[in-house]
Amino acid sequence: MPGFLKDGSVIAGYAAFSRQCGLYVAPGAVAAHAEDIAAEGLKATKTGVTFSDRKPISETLVRKLAEASRRASGV
Repeated sequence: MPGFLKDGSVIAGYAAFSRQCGLYVAPGAVAAHAEDIAAEGLKATKTGVTFSDRKPISETLVRKLAEASRRASGV
C-alpha cells in the first residue's frame, strides 16, 4: 500500500479497490474527525475512510486527517 512518510513515520496510506478507495491514517485521526467524515456521507473504520468517485473525499478532510495523523505519530 503506498503511503506518505515524514521523518520515518507513515502519516497516511491509500489504496484503490474495484468499488471504492481508502485513506488510512492513525486511529486518533479518524476519531477526532468523525463528525466531518459523517457530514460528507463517508464510512469510516478505526483507521480509515472509504470513498468513491460518486462520493469523493474533500481536500479539506484529507488535510485534516493527515495533520491529525501526523500529530498522533509525534512528527
